[in-house]
Amino acid sequence: MLDGLKRLFRGGSSTPAPGADELMSWAETRQYAFRGVPDEGFVVDGRLSTTPWRLEWGPSQRPYVKGHELRLRAELGLSSELQVVVMNRLLAEQMEKSVYEQYVEGVQTRIDNQTPPEMRWLVMFPKLSAADLGALHGPFVALGSVKPWLMQWLEGPLRAALLAQRLEPHVPMVLMIGRGRLMLRTELADPELLPLQAWLRLFECAIREARRVAAEAPEAAAPSSASSGWQPSALPGDERGG
Repeated sequence: MLDGLKRLFRGGSSTPAPGADELMSWAETRQYAFRGVPDEGFVVDGRLSTTPWRLEWGPSQRPYVKGHELRLRAELGLSSELQVVVMNRLLAEQMEKSVYEQYVEGVQTRIDNQTPPEMRWLVMFPKLSAADLGALHGPFVALGSVKPWLMQWLEGPLRAALLAQRLEPHVPMVLMIGRGRLMLRTELADPELLPLQAWLRLFECAIREARRVAAEAPEAAAPSSASSGWQPSALPGDERGG
């Protein structure tokens, strides 16, 4: 694995990129499975107790992330009806503006499956209030299909872990659960060890807290029977509805 990392970071040069040695040692000592992706980045597979996770670094897969992004995901086996997302406030504002311009002022009047789920959910689900979010209200926005589950997830350690990231307002970050999967995306120009470790700590905290809520309040995963006031696939202003 170390040889693979060295080839990746050297990129044909005899000198590895700054910080590469630290990352190589970290991956090796943790016994993570590493796979380099030629000319793109790398994939690291690890495990938190019985839950496998995957870390990917490479070119962005989302239009709101410029350059390279860090992606983390884990299958949690939660209800497929559970859809929740936490993102930094500036990104939420930019997404909402994009949705309005693209689908309300533009030629499209319906959201389809090509639109990233995090963008669709901004239209579909109500946001937690300032009182619900507490200290998270300034830097973050949170919303989802199941308010009690989302609020319990954000209590305690996960709330503290999000605040500890000290994320710059302009750096996009999305932490979401959908189809039973936990996913984190953020912009990361260089795969330096310290930020990778910090994001992995946050992600593992999110896994532990999701497990806690699932064990303590399994009924909280049931979606609300109250109407969101939004028609599936339709946008505000689309008089044709769903």
